Amino acid sequence: MRVVFFGTPALARSILEALVADTEIDVVGVICQPDEPVGRKAILTAPPTKQFAIEHAIPVFQPTKLKDETFLSMLDALHADVAVVLAYGRILPQILLDRIPGGFINVHPSLLPKYRGPSPIQAAILAGDSVTGVSIMKLDAGMDTGPLLAQSKIDLADDETSETLTKNVIDLSAPLLIETLKGYMAETISPIPQSAEGVSICKLLDRADGKINWTEPADVIDRKVRALTPWPGTSTTWVIGGKEIGVKILKTRRTELDSHEVGVPRSEFGKLVVDSANGTLEILELQPAGGKAMSGADFVRGYLK
Repeated sequence: MRVVFFGTPALARSILEALVADTEIDVVGVICQPDEPVGRKAILTAPPTKQFAIEHAIPVFQPTKLKDETFLSMLDALHADVAVVLAYGRILPQILLDRIPGGFINVHPSLLPKYRGPSPIQAAILAGDSVTGVSIMKLDAGMDTGPLLAQSKIDLADDETSETLTKNVIDLSAPLLIETLKGYMAETISPIPQSAEGVSICKLLDRADGKINWTEPADVIDRKVRALTPWPGTSTTWVIGGKEIGVKILKTRRTELDSHEVGVPRSEFGKLVVDSANGTLEILELQPAGGKAMSGADFVRGYLK
């Protein structure tokens, strides 16, 4: 089976690795987003999927225009039977979807039609869901609206984070995708239209989404920290000793302490705690602006003496 892979970040690389490792699958090309500047020095860095492809001598393409005839001709020359898409980063136009005989098979980390869109892992945690999952579908021109080939559920822990859920998604997705891909190409699995009920859309996240509002309930803030770390991150501003200090909140947990003043950091038995409108959070880990990540206890000793 000749497969062309569309994907960009580390999550996509993990699935790409599984495809390459399967002896019945020949990954003939990798399409990903262009290299981007990373870090304070803005060093131009290749996406994780490109790095893996280069290491394994797989042709890489980074088109800026998906309808460009030069790119489409190069894609044709790969003679792929089917395409696999995971976190590529752009909606694929119909002219591209019609280019591969077997179509485009997408791995989406939610139980579609719930959480269509670019941030389903974070959305499930933000909503406080107890169950999410992975959907394998055939792409159409809509946003995650194509017919389903397979689904599998994932139970969410009470302390689930976007990092732990991403790992669970990878562990489940790789074998599910390969099994489904083989069944689909052998015509033993047929696409089934998505339900018209239970449709929800999640948004593209940015740093503004991570701004903490301490007037929200403590469990809502805790879910935000677990969902949005490391990207786009959660942050707040405190006034300590008459000075404003910006901090990233990296890890929290609920406590049973009595509430005092909403949004004001304080020390309780050497622990850093902050009250919300409904409940109190212990700040287990944080990072002051311009500084290094530290524990809440270290912050207490350095800032709340």
